[in-house]
Amino acid sequence: MKLATLNDGTRDGRLIVVKRDNSAYALATNVALTLQAALDKWDEMEPRLRALAEDLEAGRVQSRPIDVHALLSPLPRAYEWVDGSAYLNHVILVRKARNAEPPPTLKTDPLVYQGGSGTFLAPTQDIPLVDEAWGMDFESEVAVILGDVPLGTQAKDAEKYVKLVMLCNDVTLRNLIPNELAKGFGFFQGKPSSAFSPFALTPDELGPAWKDGRVHLRLRSTLNGQVVGDTDAGPEMHFSFLELIQHISKTRAFTAGTILGSGTVSNEDRARGISCLAERRMIEIIETGSPRTPFMKVGDTIDIEMFGSEGQSLFGRISQKVVNK
Repeated sequence: MKLATLNDGTRDGRLIVVKRDNSAYALATNVALTLQAALDKWDEMEPRLRALAEDLEAGRVQSRPIDVHALLSPLPRAYEWVDGSAYLNHVILVRKARNAEPPPTLKTDPLVYQGGSGTFLAPTQDIPLVDEAWGMDFESEVAVILGDVPLGTQAKDAEKYVKLVMLCNDVTLRNLIPNELAKGFGFFQGKPSSAFSPFALTPDELGPAWKDGRVHLRLRSTLNGQVVGDTDAGPEMHFSFLELIQHISKTRAFTAGTILGSGTVSNEDRARGISCLAERRMIEIIETGSPRTPFMKVGDTIDIEMFGSEGQSLFGRISQKVVNK
């Protein structure tokens, strides 16, 4: 099942069900007005939404053509946005860029941060940039939307709490982060509003590509029309979403509608490219002694997309342009 949120001028939009080929949608407001409303009563709402999705595929309900520019992120705002850093290659490279060593618990204790969740960007919305000196970067990620997660959830029990899967552009202002971290209290200004893919899928829609709490497909990043990354999202995700759920729920429960990110998808094989500019810059430092690639500037565009085994765009495309604020 594939869901999305139509921009109707309200904060939370209107929930729609989308055809598997992304061509058309049906309003789901007779089931739930918004995606958050559906998540709040997921056990009741999911069968009804699936029935609507089947009717849409069979042509038994009124449908309308999809215009991705009329969509908000699936959850236009969320109760919580928790982002991990599950790809160790990314952690190692980015820490090197800051002349910092990876933590000694790198392989045993996941890194996570809590981002802002009240003002997500739409999947085709411009990214505002106040000052290019701040070092704007894109970060191509996989994310999941959770149901109600109890305190102390274990990884072996966590899969049932993953309700939907989507993609993310976790925008980062790299040059603000070192000074924030130097205060010893985490970063805040270095993480502006993120954007998510047009469509969110139930894990079963991914078939065998959803395995062990990971998405075993390639994530493509296209910067200014050039493919810069075609990274494998599955094998090198050291901490699965199930392990991340165990980690974040150690001391508190999470409410339905919480979004959990994988962190930047990253592979050791440099032929796979990059999912953020910080990695390319670090590789340049390693190879030549200094970075050559600039961070994003006004006018730059970034597209993020994932394709199924038959070449279909599963989540739709995040397609954004950097603009002056």
